[in-house]
Amino acid sequence: MSEGLARVLWERYEPVHDLVYFAPEARRAADGLGLRGFWTGYFALRAAPLGPVAAPVVTSSFYVFHADRVARALPDAWRYATPEAVLAAREEAMDAAMTRVLGADTVSSPKVAEAAELAWAAAAAADTAGRVLGAANQALPAPRLPHVRLWQALTTLREHRGDGHVAALVTSGLGPVAAMVLKAAAGESDAALLREGRKWDRATWQATEEELRARGLLDPAGALTAGGTALREAVEARTDAAAHQPWQAIGEDGALRLAALLEPLARRVLGSRLIPAGNPVGLTGQLWRSGGDVPA
Repeated sequence: MSEGLARVLWERYEPVHDLVYFAPEARRAADGLGLRGFWTGYFALRAAPLGPVAAPVVTSSFYVFHADRVARALPDAWRYATPEAVLAAREEAMDAAMTRVLGADTVSSPKVAEAAELAWAAAAAADTAGRVLGAANQALPAPRLPHVRLWQALTTLREHRGDGHVAALVTSGLGPVAAMVLKAAAGESDAALLREGRKWDRATWQATEEELRARGLLDPAGALTAGGTALREAVEARTDAAAHQPWQAIGEDGALRLAALLEPLARRVLGSRLIPAGNPVGLTGQLWRSGGDVPA
């Protein structure tokens, strides 16, 4: 099985997973629990599988956020809602968001049920040793509704991949800010959005740019050098390789079938324009660039 298949699948499941960040149903669910403000809801909804953890655990596992950004949300969020309540609200929000964005006929279709079965099998087989977010999501019970079960399986696979990506960054000597500077330099996201959203001050950002220039990874104008491009490609290749293992559980035919089933769902999400331009996700493939409008 080609390791490139892990990237093909990521490009198709990431937009579906991202509904939890950008769909208004997710924000309403967080508000309904008393989790006021986007970031409080974001951290609670994403961290709930870990239990009522303190800010340092989330700062470490999410990797790119300044500690102050996390500390403004956690552990205060758990005074308003338990992780169990947040997880229940998250499922309800994804049910509502997927039904609205994908359509009631789609979410109740045999194809979505098939996709859920394939994705759940891959997620259940994922090796989560050393992968905190992947393991926490994998341990959750299967949602009753097939489309919500699909979302949870894709979320487990997404966090499993993210854990592997963090490991690749650490072994490459790229800290949180360095990783974001190189991501922006590669044209995968907007630098200001990354810096401000993750609450890093301009001085730290600029100091990191200077460090990367000294390492020969950025040129004087802030663009990637050949060395910077090579390092970025090596990190992405290691991330893809580390994300390969779960797909072996369903085989190449199963993985290709899942990719085909997910593609129209990803197109629908991207076509909804819920996910903003310059977002931090970093997908740059044809499906993402076209906003989902890719000929079948």
